[in-house]
Amino acid sequence: MNSQEKFGIAVVIGRFQPFHNGHAALLAQALGCADKVIVLLGSAHAARSAKNPFSWEERASMIALTLDEATKARVTFLPLRDYYDEHRWRAAAQAAVAANTAPGAHIALIGHHKDATSEYLHGFPGWTLLPAPAYGAINATSLRRILFEGEDRAATQALLAGQAPAAVVHYLLGWLNLPFVAGLREEHARVEAGKKTWGTGPFITVDAVVTAAGHVLLIERGQPPGKGQWALPGGFLEPRERVLQGAMRELQEETGFALLPATLESLLRGTAVFDHPDRSQRGRTITHAHWFDLGDSRLPAVAGADDAAAAKWVPIGELAAMEGELFEDHFMILDHFLKLLPAA
Repeated sequence: MNSQEKFGIAVVIGRFQPFHNGHAALLAQALGCADKVIVLLGSAHAARSAKNPFSWEERASMIALTLDEATKARVTFLPLRDYYDEHRWRAAAQAAVAANTAPGAHIALIGHHKDATSEYLHGFPGWTLLPAPAYGAINATSLRRILFEGEDRAATQALLAGQAPAAVVHYLLGWLNLPFVAGLREEHARVEAGKKTWGTGPFITVDAVVTAAGHVLLIERGQPPGKGQWALPGGFLEPRERVLQGAMRELQEETGFALLPATLESLLRGTAVFDHPDRSQRGRTITHAHWFDLGDSRLPAVAGADDAAAAKWVPIGELAAMEGELFEDHFMILDHFLKLLPAA
């Protein structure tokens, strides 16, 4: 292919948590080969975490700060949620681009093949992949560590300088003053301490999806990671348990759910394994989710206990609006069983 070939659209996909000089080089390559650029911002709509601390709107703003007005007019920012399902994720990316592209447009995909996580670059037939060269040793993980572990503003600024555009460094220093950042610092510290103690997995966990009378049972997490976020009752599997036993035990421990195990087992309507390598910031965590459906029966009394600060029955119709309040991939686990999102 001619390196000077021009495209109608160039696509750049990333999480940009935060945007750094390597990302800026990708964007510059995209702008150099196409009149219009679409930036797909991954991990959109998810709850804030130490791994995903910036909303997609915040990331769009920080990237836009690096562009002049004429260039900014050539760039469109679009959210892309983490489906933790490659087929659905690719379909959503293609649909987002198609909705913002004229039929028959010549589309280029700009990306750097870093490791196995970059295999997605080869999953878009009809788009021309333009490989990007490596850009030093800069990575967003190390920048997040600087943000969450630094105590001195001047030292933080010095460490960020040279790794991210100056406008982004200025943005990040202001962002650190926002009230929720203290909780993200605490979460980062807890996750890093856990990795030093327990390693990075693989871990086996269990979760319980319990529905009754058009409601689903959720707990409020009482400890980092995800402190204050809503989640499914669940936790780590104990050494001598089967996964079904573990799910029922965690359900009872965290909510006080009083049904006998034999009765609850008779209400089991489905199981599924969720094993995406990036589903948990704690490390490689494979969970076995169990769906128990109580039908139209009266909602049993529940109360938060053990690791749960609270427990409540939530109308299923309200779950879509709660996506940004749910822990890790629990919204997508709920979607798997309850079909909350439109089919891809």
